[in-house]
Order: sequence, then C-alpha cells, then structure tokens
Amino acid sequence: MEEQRTMTAQQPQQSGAVAQKPQAKNLDTLKRVLNADSVMAQFKNALSKNASTFVASLIDLYSSDSKLQLCDPNQVVKEALKAAVLHLPINKALGQAFIIPFYNTVTDAKGNKVKKYEPVFQIGYKGLYQLAMRTGKYAIINADVVYEGELQRVSKLTGEIDVEGRKVSEKVVGYFAYIQLVDGYHKAIYMSVEDMAAHAKRYSKAIAFNRSVTIETLLNLAKLPVNADSSQVGWQGNFHAMAIKTVLRNLLGKYGYLTVSLQEGIATDAQSDTDEKQVIVADAQAVEVVDDANVEYEEVDDANVEYEEVGNAPQIEDNTEEKEPDPGF
Repeated sequence: MEEQRTMTAQQPQQSGAVAQKPQAKNLDTLKRVLNADSVMAQFKNALSKNASTFVASLIDLYSSDSKLQLCDPNQVVKEALKAAVLHLPINKALGQAFIIPFYNTVTDAKGNKVKKYEPVFQIGYKGLYQLAMRTGKYAIINADVVYEGELQRVSKLTGEIDVEGRKVSEKVVGYFAYIQLVDGYHKAIYMSVEDMAAHAKRYSKAIAFNRSVTIETLLNLAKLPVNADSSQVGWQGNFHAMAIKTVLRNLLGKYGYLTVSLQEGIATDAQSDTDEKQVIVADAQAVEVVDDANVEYEEVDDANVEYEEVGNAPQIEDNTEEKEPDPGF
C-alpha cells in the first residue's frame, strides 16, 4: 500500500454544456445509495432510532472532504456501516471514528495497475476508550504521551511503569497506556518514540512501502507539539494521536477484558490501520471475551480520568450487566 497523496482531479474540457465534477456526481450517487431501502435497513438494524442522524452525519462528512468524494460512494457506505455497528460517531471533531481516503495502487478489471482513492474506516483512541468503558468492567483507562523527565522506571520483570517524574521539557520520549478493572486487576505498557516510529514504518499500510517516509521522518513528526484532539488523522497527520491509539489498542488487545464488540473494534482497526497479524489474544489467560450482542450503549465522560496505584486481584466474576446509554449521534 502507498501513502495518502494529494491528487488534483482533472477537469474535463468544456464544449457546450458544463460537465459535472466527479465530486458532485459522487455526492449525488452517495445520496441515492443511502436512500435505498436495503441500505437504510442496515443502518436502522445497527442504530435503531439514531440511524437517520448517523446518515446525515455521513453526508456532511462526505460533502466536506474533497478527497473522500473521489472514493466510490458504495465503498464509503460500506466503511461507514462498520462505525455504525460499533455505535461510534464519524464526526471528526469527536475523534472516535474516521473514514479516511487513502491513495492506493489497485488492479483494475483488465489487470492494469491504477491509482485511486479508497475509503478506510479507522477508530480513534477515544473510540477505543468508549468501547472499553461500555463493558462496565473498567474502573480506569488512561493513555497519553510521556515527556522528558517523567519516565522513571519500566520493570522488565513485572511490566510496571513509573511515569510520575518531573517534566523537564516539551520533548515527547514515549507513550503509555494503563487499565484498571473494577476487581483491581491492572496493567500498563510503555513504548518509546523510537519503538513507535519503527512500529509505524513496519506495519502501517499508509507508509510501509513509501520510500519517502522513513523512520527519521516519523521521528521528526514526533517532535511536533502534542495535539491529540486535532481532526488531522494518520501517522503523518497526527503522529501523537496515532501513537496513543496504538499503545492503548495493544494493551486492550493483549491484557484487557473484551466483549465481542470491543474485540471486533480492535480487530477491525488493526486490519484497517496495519498489516500486522495481530494479536487480539497474545496472552489467552489474560483476556476474557463476553458476548454483548444484545447490549445498548452509552457515551462515557472521559474528561477526568485519574491514575492510581492498586494491587492485583483475582479475575472478576461476570455478575454485572452492561448498561446501555445513548450513543450520542
């Protein structure tokens, strides 16, 4: 796969009547696809009363992104359905889920290699947070950058990390993720900036085969100011946000309490974002999967998450019910 690139649509020569731009034609096609009974039925099946609001947000997203308008409208709808099934809004400002146009080399019906924009669904780190908190099993979930001076210790034996040191500069040296279950079980992982850049270069579909994007390029991006809430996406658009999501996804996938929807979210995101043959259960004894097919979901306020030290505890007994709040579309 090749990276996203800027592409200028070729304007047809005008002779008499004005030709319709590809973007405008595709927008009309998208609306026709969404108006089809069979398509709306799929959104209603996933979102019930929130289906119309979600579809309206999809049209707004498509209308505001000129590169997304160059993607096949049917494929855009297909990727949007992945977000709908997970009850994640695709509004960029919310940072929970995105539909990103990638400029890829594909093989056409005649066997020729051609370049075209293709839409790809990706989950933001806030989306992973929402999916995890909906299980009702997490007391604390936290993931963030680590500045120079903050990292004090990483135990190779226990995996415990100490990031309570005094920040001495704005230089980001790594990323951490931490979870604590309601039963007291807790786990944290840490990845240095160098490890994260190497991981991105090796596995990311957008940059793995792009010779112009090197590990050094990515390390330079890591020197930019932290703006995890930016609407910019992808490793080149927002390196820090992608790094935070990556470390959180790895922690949840390897050591977290997984419902079916959370497992599907992690797997879908790993497949869309990387070529990594991940990974959901690297340590089968550490992961519990619960069927949540008939659960409704609510948004969780993540404004004030606290980090605290707790002792390990036995695995939880599943005697709680998942509560389902309004997904907030």
